[in-house]
Amino acid sequence: MTCQDYKDLMMGFLDDELDSEQTQQFERHIAQCPQCAEELEGFRKLKAVTDDMNLVEPEDRVWQQYWRNTYNRIERSIGWVFFSIAAIVLIIYGGFKVVEGVITDPRVGLTLKIALLTLIAGLAILLVSVLRERLYFRKKDRYKSVRR
Repeated sequence: MTCQDYKDLMMGFLDDELDSEQTQQFERHIAQCPQCAEELEGFRKLKAVTDDMNLVEPEDRVWQQYWRNTYNRIERSIGWVFFSIAAIVLIIYGGFKVVEGVITDPRVGLTLKIALLTLIAGLAILLVSVLRERLYFRKKDRYKSVRR
């Protein structure tokens, strides 16, 4: 194996993700290769620093101030509207492609065609609505850190 192969294993070694055979091979290589040993030591220091870091959440006061800004509220709302419309259009298009044979068949009545297209549109809107609801409540779940 080349040094590059061992460098590819370096993060796995630091995170104890290698099997025993890979670990032994890696340790033998590090004992013989000062450049890889130096790079490993640099990554160890970096890992020690990043392991001690904590994400600092803004205080509630900061979030309240942020959301009082009209632009921020409008921006988020418009983003969700565009996302929802695009998702609905794509789902309707996919649903239409699935039933395209029925829709383009001249022997199928107009009522059935309209019903199928309405069904697809309704399912698309409901799907997007339920997904948005789940995402919203997932953020607000008070018990998400509780192990079950």
